[in-house]
Amino acid sequence: MHTTLETTANPLPEDLAFLAERLTAFNDGDVGPSEKKALAVFVRDEDGAVVAGISGYTAWGWLYVQWLWVDERLRGQHMAGRMLDAAEQEALARGCNNAWIDTFNPNAAKVYQRQGYQPFGTLADFPVGRSRIFLRKKLA
Repeated sequence: MHTTLETTANPLPEDLAFLAERLTAFNDGDVGPSEKKALAVFVRDEDGAVVAGISGYTAWGWLYVQWLWVDERLRGQHMAGRMLDAAEQEALARGCNNAWIDTFNPNAAKVYQRQGYQPFGTLADFPVGRSRIFLRKKLA
């Protein structure tokens, strides 16, 4: 078989979909179905605009919080904690027992630790001058 190696900043959506499909099939055969399902929590203002939110997913009994953002006007009001509580409750309802999140913002790491998340690893200089902190929490 002749192959070529391609590096691109603009992958075709169908190529990414194919890759995801093949890796999912491999993982399903290797460790069982992930039952991956999106999970989002939004806070909206009186006009319906998103002013805070969480985006992530549940898979293999874990909640992963990929994005968590709070508008500056709502910071310091425990909004992140309230959203995490909601996401964790949904994850528990889905049968999850654990959660993880990562950040390179030291203030966010403190918020997550107040929520019961414990650091389990770091990547130094990700980005340069900061450390990316990985945290986990036992839900059940």
